[in-house]
Amino acid sequence: MRFITVRELKQKTTEIWRLVKRGEELVITSNGKPIALLTGVSEDTLEDDLETLRRVSALKSLDRIHRESLKKGTYKISKEEIEGEIKKIRKEKRGK
Repeated sequence: MRFITVRELKQKTTEIWRLVKRGEELVITSNGKPIALLTGVSEDTLEDDLETLRRVSALKSLDRIHRESLKKGTYKISKEEIEGEIKKIRKEKRGK
C-alpha cells in the first residue's frame, strides 16, 4: 500500500492511474492524515465491490457500538429497560 498526498494526486494523475490499474492500493493524505482510499475496480465487479464496502462499513460501526457498550457497561441493560427508554423518548417527542 502506498501513501500519496492530495497534491501528488493533482500533479501526477496519469502516473497514479497507472498504479491503480496495475492493482496498487493507495491511501490519499491531506496534511499528513489519511482521508481516502483509492483502489481499482472493474465494470464487471463494481456492484459487488460497492456492496462489500458497505458491509464492511456497517460491521465497523457495529463493532464500535459494541466496544462502547462494553466500556460503558450498557450491554447489561435489560430488554425491559430498553423498552422503557424507547417509550420515554417517544413520549417526549409527541409532547413537542
